[in-house]
This record gives sequence, C-alpha cells and structure tokens, in this order.
Amino acid sequence: MSTPNKYLPLIGRILIGAPFIMSGLGKLTSYGATVGYIASVGLPLAGLGAAIAVLMEAGGGALLLLGYRTRLVAPLMALFTLATAIFFHHNFADQNQMIHFLKNIMLVGGLLNIAYFGAGPVSLDSAAGRQALGPQGKHA
Repeated sequence: MSTPNKYLPLIGRILIGAPFIMSGLGKLTSYGATVGYIASVGLPLAGLGAAIAVLMEAGGGALLLLGYRTRLVAPLMALFTLATAIFFHHNFADQNQMIHFLKNIMLVGGLLNIAYFGAGPVSLDSAAGRQALGPQGKHA
C-alpha cells in the first residue's frame, strides 16, 4: 500500500470513532437525561441501556480510533447503531428523525466495511499482527 493511502483507514476510523466518543461522553455527563430519554421511548431497563450506550459509544469509539480489535468491535457497534436507528429514529414523519435514521444506516455501512477490511496498517491491530484485508479481499 502506498504511503499516502495507508493513512486512509486511520482517517476513516477517526471520522467514525470520534463522534461516537463525543456522544458517549455526552451521555455520561447527562446520564439522568439519557436514562429518562430511553425510558420515554418505552424501553425497559433504561439505566442499563444508558450504561450500554456509554460503553458502546465512548469505549467502542475509542477502540475504533486506536484500531484495536476492530473486527470484533465494528460489527458490535454496527448492531448497536442499527438498534438505535430502529428504536429512537423511526418517526419518518419528522424529517429530523429521518435524517438521524439515515445517518445511522450510513454509519452501519461504514462500520461493516471496517469489520470486513480491518483497521488498516496504522493501527494497534496491525502492530499486533492481526492482518487486515486488502482492497481485493486478500490478506495484506
């Protein structure tokens, strides 16, 4: 992989991981409001749901950013993101909710690409010898 191209997966992981981290930390700093919002949509165990959201967003986002265990983390985050789209952004009569739903679906697509191709050469996975797939789906 050419030198400039080797940074593209890192940039992609930063662009996906950083907003997750920010969102997770936001939920942590307003934990009560997060629990209330989860409860307001009728989901059970809102406190546990909020803790899972913080863990998935802040923790999963950080792991993505670092490129650590991305083949495990990315599909878990994709499932979490799909679930949030379905449970929290399903009111398509509200254009804002439709935008959030579509944004989540796009994130799922990006996360599934990371799950398939791996973290890339500038990552903890690469440093640990966990090979990424190249553009043709072969081990790099």
